[in-house]
Amino acid sequence: MKPRSLSNRTEVVVRFNEADPLGIVWHGHYVRYFEDGREAFGHAYGLSYLDVYHQGFVVPIVNFQCDYKKSLRYGDKMIIETTYKPCDAAKLLFSYQLFNAATNELVAKGSSVQVFLDLKNNTLQLTNPPFFQAWKEKHEMT
Repeated sequence: MKPRSLSNRTEVVVRFNEADPLGIVWHGHYVRYFEDGREAFGHAYGLSYLDVYHQGFVVPIVNFQCDYKKSLRYGDKMIIETTYKPCDAAKLLFSYQLFNAATNELVAKGSSVQVFLDLKNNTLQLTNPPFFQAWKEKHEMT
């Protein structure tokens, strides 16, 4: 059986401090929007940063990619679609799509890779931590 992917959609409003004097969102804020999507995904599926932390791990980003398609402006509402991509390695792979909520136009898309570090020793985990393996089994990821 092929592992299935899991997705979450959340809506975010562009805040005043995220726009330049012309009202256009600065490109660096898209990283934050992807993080908003990851957090919403984590809360929906029991894999939030605090869930991971309470298991004795942290998951720093080691790769981030973003393709910008259209601009967002102050006051726009966007839909962030975050999709977990299953893999055998001890990693979290996510893809993202940002849509303008009013027009449903694709604004940006991207991806991120996170790895598991043991909180106590700050060591890279080469195999899935037991709690993550159980999470994958629960969501039919293996």
